[in-house]
Order: sequence, then C-alpha cells, then structure tokens
Amino acid sequence: MLRYAIIFFVIAIIAAIFGFGGIASGAESIARILFYIFIILFVVGLVMNFLRG
Repeated sequence: MLRYAIIFFVIAIIAAIFGFGGIASGAESIARILFYIFIILFVVGLVMNFLRG
C-alpha cells in the first residue's frame, strides 16, 4: 500500500511540473489517503504484535 502512495505522489509531482493542476491535486489526494491508511494499518499491526507477545 505504501508503494501505491509513493506512485501516486510521483504522478502528482510529474503532473504539477507539466501544469496539469487537476490531475496533480487528484493524485495527491489519493496518495495522502493511501498513506494514512498505511500508517493506521501499521500501528494496528504493531499493537496486535505486542499484545500477542
């Protein structure tokens, strides 16, 4: 999932460089959502790992 967030972030940067503002903002918002989901799942995984022992 982190890979997809990075891919959408790179797409947003490339689109912003070439002047496609709508595509850049859309890709950036998708990358942000995927990154937050990754962080939440990572924290849940860590907590579950510590609870199991």
